[in-house]
Order: sequence, then C-alpha cells, then structure tokens
Amino acid sequence: MGMHPLEGMTIGVTADRRADEQAELLARRGARVLRGPTIRTLPLGPDERIRQVTEDLVRSPPYAFVANTGVGVRGWLALAESWGLIDALLESLAGAQLLCRGPKAAGALTTAGLPVHWQAQSERLDEVVSHLIDGVVDGRRVALQLDGNADPVASQRLRAAGADVVEIPVYTWTLPEDVGPALRLIDAACSGRVDSVTFTAAPAVHNLFRLAEGEGVVDELRRALDGRVLAMCVGPVCREAAVEHGVNSAEHPARARLGAMVQALTSRLTERRRVVDVGDRRVVVQGSLVLVDDQRVELPDRERSIFDVLTRRPGVVVAKRTLLAEVWGSPQQDAHVLEVTIGRLRKRLAPTGLNVEAVVRRGYRLDVVP
Repeated sequence: MGMHPLEGMTIGVTADRRADEQAELLARRGARVLRGPTIRTLPLGPDERIRQVTEDLVRSPPYAFVANTGVGVRGWLALAESWGLIDALLESLAGAQLLCRGPKAAGALTTAGLPVHWQAQSERLDEVVSHLIDGVVDGRRVALQLDGNADPVASQRLRAAGADVVEIPVYTWTLPEDVGPALRLIDAACSGRVDSVTFTAAPAVHNLFRLAEGEGVVDELRRALDGRVLAMCVGPVCREAAVEHGVNSAEHPARARLGAMVQALTSRLTERRRVVDVGDRRVVVQGSLVLVDDQRVELPDRERSIFDVLTRRPGVVVAKRTLLAEVWGSPQQDAHVLEVTIGRLRKRLAPTGLNVEAVVRRGYRLDVVP
C-alpha cells in the first residue's frame, strides 16, 4: 500500500495571499496544512497620494519605470483606471525604459500591453537598481513601484546616483488583525508538531519572530526552524530574512515560484522518510504515519515523538529519563504521563504486530509481538 509523498506530514503556512492555492498544492500531496498567517497585504488605495503621483507621472513621464511586484503593478493600473487616467498613464509609461524585478511584474506589464525592456536574472530589486545606475540616471526621472515593505534603500541608491525618484506606494504589509492562528503555529513549531513552515515573503519571517518575541519563545522557535522543522522559503531574499534570525538551514528552490517551493519542500521531506527493520518487520515512518506491511497507523503528537525515539535503535532499551527529556523536555517530568502515553501507543500499534516492551527498571524498547 503506497503513500502520498507528504502523507503523515503537517505543514505550517504563513502566507495570506495565495494561501488557498498553496494549501491545495500541499493537500494534493497528502499533507495536513496548519494555517498561521503572519502577514496581511493591505491596499493603500484609493489614496490621494497615489493619485497625485500618477497625475504627476502623466504630466512629466519618467525616463524609467521599475516594476517591482506583479500585485503592485496590477493594483496601480487598476487605481488609474478607476480615476479615468489609465490611457494617459499607459501612454506615459510606453515611452519609458520598463525594467522588472521578476516574471510576475513582467507579466503584469505584458498584460497591460506594455513591453518589458529588461528583467533581473536574480529577481532582486538591487540588481535592477544597479542596472539603472550603470546606464546613468543622473538628472533623469525614475518611477519606482514600492512593495509592501517600502524599504528606502533602492530609492536612496538611485538618488545618490543623481536620479529624480518618484515612489509609487500601492500596498503595505502589516500583521494580521487576528494573530491567534500565527501564535498557534509558533507553538506547533516549537513543540515539533509541524514538519515544515513555509514563507513566501521576507516580512512573513520577520513578523513570525516578532510574534515569538512577544511570547518569549524566540530561542525555541529559532532552534526548531534551524533543526527538526524545515524552514522553506520561496526565494533567496526570503531565505536571507530567515538567516537574519539565525535559521541558517532555511532552504529555497532554484526558481522563486510557489509551485517550485512546494516541489522542493516535497523533495526534502520525502528524504526524511525512514525505513527501519524491527525484528522481521520492515517499518516505514513518514511524519506521523507508520506503515507496516499493509497496516497503516497514524500517531498523535506525543506517541509519534516516543515512536521516533524508539525507532532510532529498534530492539535497544531506551531509558525512561531519556524519553521524558526528549519528548516532554525534562527528565524530571512525572513518569506516569509516559506510562499512559506508552499504553496508548501499544494499543495503536497492536494491529501491526509491533510492541513497546517494558524492561523492568531500565525503560522501553520497540520489538515485535512474540
């Protein structure tokens, strides 16, 4: 009996935009999805500041326009249309050098009927800025569409090179109104109840750690995401944010796309599938799912953690103190809770022919039913 590649795995999703699409991609692979959005994309329009900037660019067209994000370009053009300025704006931009940070922004321009003159291979804004500066922007007007982070670095570099920078703020990133789901995701990550957490924007990483700081669990979150919980980022900029918080093992796909991220995550978690021999039985462990011949068992969190420890060395006795320390975090934990959990685990494993045997005054070991 086969498994879906992510069956038995639980994936935490921090995104707000396209979260449904990501959850569907993960569910198709058999994963359970725990949503904990740490970011909220908040449109700024209709906003008088954006309208004034738009009218200004219509009156005085730019030498270059930097399309930073697809959602930002589409949002700005939609606002221009609502103000009756779309034709004039497109005419203004048609005479400019149109540069894109990545394919999403390029796609938004193409959909609007505008050509793309240059696109950054790295999909980084700083590469676009360097390209512009190399081409000489001194005394020239550059329109820069900002992302939700509104980072001033790009504008500062262009102004230092002599450009007249016109910033176009379309949306901002904030914390969600309800941070409860994000806090539950943090708790699940710290306790190892998720196998991976995904990030599709750098601010989502920063916000997760900001919330963890408020709960006093930053160190626990960092250890989890830099260890047993896979931190999967959509691209290199997002990963750099994770590294800033000490998550050096964070990964990203070769191409910064949602589908590529899910595929990379699937590949990495599939590598964590373990096959062990317990007596004469071949046991496959994938997340919380245990497959013994044709028998499938889904283990709750505590039972899964105990089973994971026991399967590291099947047939070898593991001390109670070791199990208490690794599963409950302290060897001083009341041993009764371990005994109760072991009892539940035995019942769940019984149909597979596996057994957790108690060895008097020593501990427990995983073996087959005699």
